[in-house]
Amino acid sequence: MRGTDYVLKRVGFAIVTVFVAVTINFVLFRLAPGTAVSNLSRVPHATQQLRHALEVQFGLDKSKWQQYVIYLKQLAHGNLGISYANLRIALINTLPMVTLGTVFAIVFGTFTGVIAAWRRGTKTEGLTVSTALGFYAMPTQWLALMLIIIFAGVLPTGGMTNEFLLAPTFWDHVKDLGSHILLPSLTLGLVLYGEYTLIVRSAMLETLGEDYILTARAKGLKPRTIVRKHALRNAMLPITTLIALSLGYIVAGAILIETVFSWPGIGRAVYEAVLQRDYPMLEGAFLVLTLSVIFFNLVADLLYFRLDPRITE
Repeated sequence: MRGTDYVLKRVGFAIVTVFVAVTINFVLFRLAPGTAVSNLSRVPHATQQLRHALEVQFGLDKSKWQQYVIYLKQLAHGNLGISYANLRIALINTLPMVTLGTVFAIVFGTFTGVIAAWRRGTKTEGLTVSTALGFYAMPTQWLALMLIIIFAGVLPTGGMTNEFLLAPTFWDHVKDLGSHILLPSLTLGLVLYGEYTLIVRSAMLETLGEDYILTARAKGLKPRTIVRKHALRNAMLPITTLIALSLGYIVAGAILIETVFSWPGIGRAVYEAVLQRDYPMLEGAFLVLTLSVIFFNLVADLLYFRLDPRITE
């Protein structure tokens, strides 16, 4: 029963958090100055009748409570509002690029973190940690520009596809997309991998100092077995938290990277929505990000239950 109570509590907490996030998301953008309709004052041919018609269409002529009820009803039907931008397309464009970079950071960062902890006090640890700190502290836009300078002429440095590639086959399109996605994903992966290296190293060092690790060494177990079956498994709690947070923020995109590489993702769409006061777009993007973070935190909580049964004690 303890396990069932734990799962129900975490799910219930996630549902309440979603409701609170939806409410804050609604209130926050209603407190922001101006609307998308107010920007029409800069358009010479925008009449008062046109602005009023748009206010009615967006529901801006109703009270805040009525707008809130309408907002909840739209969310219940999967409608995030009317916007000038297409959130779905921007999200679809962002997911493969950010996912590729995040997976690279998770795999490479975990590997280097384990090596740094196991080889503590050696030159290998010093080199690994120094490199991780260097990339972690490096400005994202500066690294992106350096990669553009280095790989210019070898790999595409802007956009998502080659617009001059007419009627490509499926494999030609995949190859073209892969060449365009490589540099922005690599930029994101190199910036994130340093964080993983440091967190994994810290968790592994704490685990490697436990008595059961000394017992495993005394039994003559191979170093690979000690690291994989004993140390890494017991160091998974903080690593799971970091992975869950990283996966949750995948849908947020990367504004600086998408701007430098002209990638038509959600990060760039959010930036343009801020300039245009496109609040429905911003509301939708913030809500998708919030739900994603809450979902992956719930997944992490449920994984804790599997990784460490002592949580329910």
